[in-house]
Amino acid sequence: MQHVTIIGLGLIGGSIGLGLRRWSAANSDALRVVGFDEDIEKQRRAKGIGAVDAVEWSLANSVSQADVVIVATPVGAMPDVFDNISPHLKHGAVVTDTGSAKAEVLEWAKRLPSHVDFVGGHPMAGKSESLEAADAALFRGATWVLCPSVTAAEGSVRTVLGIVAAVEADAFFVDPVEHDSYVAGVSHLPFVVAASLMEAVASDAAWRDMKTLSASGLRDTTRLALGNPVMHRDILLSNRASVSRWIDAFTTSLQTVKQQLQANDEEAAERLLEFFSKAQDDRARLETTNNRSAEQDALSAGSTPRENVSDQVGRMFLGGLGRRRRESRKGRE
Repeated sequence: MQHVTIIGLGLIGGSIGLGLRRWSAANSDALRVVGFDEDIEKQRRAKGIGAVDAVEWSLANSVSQADVVIVATPVGAMPDVFDNISPHLKHGAVVTDTGSAKAEVLEWAKRLPSHVDFVGGHPMAGKSESLEAADAALFRGATWVLCPSVTAAEGSVRTVLGIVAAVEADAFFVDPVEHDSYVAGVSHLPFVVAASLMEAVASDAAWRDMKTLSASGLRDTTRLALGNPVMHRDILLSNRASVSRWIDAFTTSLQTVKQQLQANDEEAAERLLEFFSKAQDDRARLETTNNRSAEQDALSAGSTPRENVSDQVGRMFLGGLGRRRRESRKGRE
């Protein structure tokens, strides 16, 4: 039996636990999943919904027997988590994370002892932030970014690949700097825009009357502003340069629209039409891409026996741990 510890029992940590326990139950209880969270109530709820086999009140105790440690805390808490678990990790343990910024997290992970491997991760999935919304199927078909440290052994990478496969996500390897640039545009900029739009209209003296006229346009566009402010702050601070670049690009686009409005001529009107037409086409292509991916997943599920996925996980997860330990023993001989 392999021991997996999940640190941070929110939506992501709870969903990982549910997914791993579901896979474990179908594979002779191959895993023991332990959870830890500074919020004792979250620990109680995680145990209650079956996201973990057990909880530990001590962070040190929670990782001391772990073969794999999954850090699913907010990004801003990760440096302290790495510092606090380092003295208690056993030789050959694998540490991974779920943070939405990777370059800085990989730098922080250098604090971990040399006898463990770190494989950075970022599951591109989410909905409500509460543990109550945890779902074993949350990651099914979702992209799970992997950014291994340069010192991580192949067996350790395969172990994390096994976790990704166990929760039915699709692994995607990418350079951490490229990852941060990409997600800054498609993930981090959107909640900056949502919060900025909300601030702009809600700060107006007429907001009390304006909000009675608001409908789906404002609600849909500002939905991300409902997210956890601490989480948003920490994500931006861990990815400053990339987010700043995308804010510049977005600001330039807004300024261009403003200039065309102020020009007040037929040529400017035509450029506005081109602007909105291109945006419509780009958004339609994005929708088509997503729909095709869903269709391909459905076709794949219909033609590929689920047993193949279980076999794949067994080879990558449990097999990876076995190979890594044999490699470790050879290194000590």
